[in-house]
Amino acid sequence: MQWWEKRWTVVVLALLATIPLLYPRIPPLVDLFGHMGRYRVQLDIDTSPWLRLYYGFHWAMIGNLGVDLLVMPLGRLIGLEPAVKLIVLAIPPMTAAGFLWVAREVHGRIPPTALFALPFVYCHPFMFGFVNFALSVGLAFMAFGLWLRLGRLGKFRLRAALFVPISLVVFFAHTFGWGMLGLLCFSAEAIHEHDQGRRWLRAGVNAALHASVMALPIVITLVWRSEAHGGMTYDWFNWKLKWMWLQDSLRDRWRAFDIASLVPVGMVLVYAVVSRQLTFSRNLLFTSFVLLVSFIILPRTVFGSTYADMRLMPYVIATLVLAIRFRRPIHLPVGRSLAVLGLAFFLMRLGSNTLSLAIAADDQAAKLTALDHVPEGARVVTLSTLPCTGTWALPRDSHLGSMVIVRRHGFANDQWVLEGLNLLDLRYTRAGYYSADPSELVRPNTCTDGLHRQLDTSLSLIPRNDFDYVWLLDPPPYDERLIADMQPVWRGGGSILYRTQP
Repeated sequence: MQWWEKRWTVVVLALLATIPLLYPRIPPLVDLFGHMGRYRVQLDIDTSPWLRLYYGFHWAMIGNLGVDLLVMPLGRLIGLEPAVKLIVLAIPPMTAAGFLWVAREVHGRIPPTALFALPFVYCHPFMFGFVNFALSVGLAFMAFGLWLRLGRLGKFRLRAALFVPISLVVFFAHTFGWGMLGLLCFSAEAIHEHDQGRRWLRAGVNAALHASVMALPIVITLVWRSEAHGGMTYDWFNWKLKWMWLQDSLRDRWRAFDIASLVPVGMVLVYAVVSRQLTFSRNLLFTSFVLLVSFIILPRTVFGSTYADMRLMPYVIATLVLAIRFRRPIHLPVGRSLAVLGLAFFLMRLGSNTLSLAIAADDQAAKLTALDHVPEGARVVTLSTLPCTGTWALPRDSHLGSMVIVRRHGFANDQWVLEGLNLLDLRYTRAGYYSADPSELVRPNTCTDGLHRQLDTSLSLIPRNDFDYVWLLDPPPYDERLIADMQPVWRGGGSILYRTQP
């Protein structure tokens, strides 16, 4: 047994996956700050008069509760911010372990090429802060490894019994993870049935019957969607965006480096195609094909949940890499070379993610000093500027304003009001447009789009009587006359805090 196949190696690789998140006090993932505002409401709305004034909260059986549920006990035990860090910190190692477990069950051993899949634990959806989705995917790959193991051992009744509750756990973490788990298990069973000599139609029917033990969430989904009246589904077959999602698979901060990081993955895939020593597992090859078809079919927005198709692409690539295996017993010189290169690639990406997140964490810590000058219960409108042209670096401060809720039990203008997608209700609506997302995002005065206002326009239209403070994050040049009626109370970290009331 080679070093990359040993259990201690899997443990070490999983622990290495935590490194980029160790330094930041709060993981600087784009949407996470907005989610943390909701977590604060669900934790403290019964004891905070300010939160009760601004927000409502109701529990519901929706497929988007992963971190929300975990925060309840942990947040009360160790505090909200440490709880969020601990939960998010667990997602990359769990996903990495899931990848390697699946590879071992499919191939009988961990092929050295599997190391090239590990950088995708810090893929674009995770870095964007889709934490419930990322948690559900980590759970899905761990569950898929268990599904394959129990099938290999012939314990089909035990598997059927276990995967009823497992499917519910993954579903309540996030619907997409449950859907992915179903696709993973169905495709694996279809190949297994076909390998047993059954025709494809019969194999597909039998595979569907095996996977049907995970069908209970369908009933919950039908009830959930019948009670929710919002959430449109649109933007089908946008090929330009789908090509962009492929390039964005490892998107973080440095465009050239992040796109170039896909080259080693492409090279090992090409080598697997042309090499006489490597090939692909039919099981995972078919699985990656099923995921790819799902990516192509999915629109950009499903039931109001944006970037639905984007979320799948990194895992299509990772699953395809995990499908690579040696045709015959490993040729050690080639195997060792691939293992060293795969480990180097993983460490290189970990290094870049660590540096990127540390830069973002330091910048945000400097900006959050502004909250030392904000009293409890204050109403704060935050404006974060998006550049005119698309930049590669993720807009990490987009929902930083929600830290007003987290640390001051105040009101922030960046919460999502999406019926059926989260549990937060908005009570403070007098500010109109400035009551919720996307009012926190503005454009420089030199450009505009159909969704976001220009900075000057937004500054001029803020209802002064409905807010106590205006917080500008990295503002571009703006007309100083528009804030002449406000009093600056703090500057630093590229941001400015104004008091609107005398």
